[in-house]
Amino acid sequence: MPEFYGWSPRPKFRDRRWLHLVLLLATIGTTTIVGGMHYASFASDFGSADVSLSTPAMLVSGLWYSATVLTILGCHELGHYLACRYYDVDASLPFFIPFLIPIPIFQTGTFGAFIRIREPIPSKRMLFDIGIAGPLAGFVIAVPAMFIGMAMSNVLPVPPMMDGINLGEPLLLKLAAHLLLGTPPPGYDVNLHPMSVGAWFGLIATSLNLFPIGQLDGGHISYAVLGRKSSHVTLVMIGCALLLTWFSPSWMVWTGLMVVMLFVFGRHHPRTFDEEVPLDSRRMWLALFAVVMFILCFTPAPIQPFSGGLP
Repeated sequence: MPEFYGWSPRPKFRDRRWLHLVLLLATIGTTTIVGGMHYASFASDFGSADVSLSTPAMLVSGLWYSATVLTILGCHELGHYLACRYYDVDASLPFFIPFLIPIPIFQTGTFGAFIRIREPIPSKRMLFDIGIAGPLAGFVIAVPAMFIGMAMSNVLPVPPMMDGINLGEPLLLKLAAHLLLGTPPPGYDVNLHPMSVGAWFGLIATSLNLFPIGQLDGGHISYAVLGRKSSHVTLVMIGCALLLTWFSPSWMVWTGLMVVMLFVFGRHHPRTFDEEVPLDSRRMWLALFAVVMFILCFTPAPIQPFSGGLP
């Protein structure tokens, strides 16, 4: 690219790699600690057995969860990043977000990951490809991880009195459980292996990103397919998200973030030069598959408190 009057454009794909590495290492640490907790819970057979893991054993066992979560999230973000590289759209390497709180509730060890796209995406075709590349890459990893983790899970009787957290069951989790473990008899439930818990987190993250709202992956896909009409979809989905908070309080944080996004960025997606040009049939089929992915990964109540026992 030419230079004018001593000015040269900022080089693309320049990152402070040390920062990305530090965040990744910190997130490996937090997710491994949380993974050790999930493994101890799994090994305790719904709390019916005392499990005491030494620090080294806990960390090694925690890798079942940590490796699964970070591989799904990492592939998701690398899907976006590599698509940006393909189209020469300036973007950052993935930022991983470590998260650990000293409260005995369900913990994930991470708030996810993201990349920064540093320049406008000019065409709908490019926007669509960059938007869908992440969910596709993460989904390709999450599906086998769910089935492998479910194969290592087991069906156990639920103790008469048990307090804890119920994880909502996306359709893909239900399918894997049905095919590999069958239907639990009354009084029994599936004791999820930490790898399945990590895959569950990956499915939930995929479904949240596929919400057709604003700057989310689903918002990019929706705009690429519908153009300016996607603004109406955004409003409808915000309304659906608000209804979901009534169905399950676990939606409050994510819905709040989406509402803030709506006020900050507005309901209209940034325009591309070819807004009125329809996508080709191949990308329309991929958009339909994105809807299928959303349905398979979605659950209306991701996390619910469980209290009590069998009647």
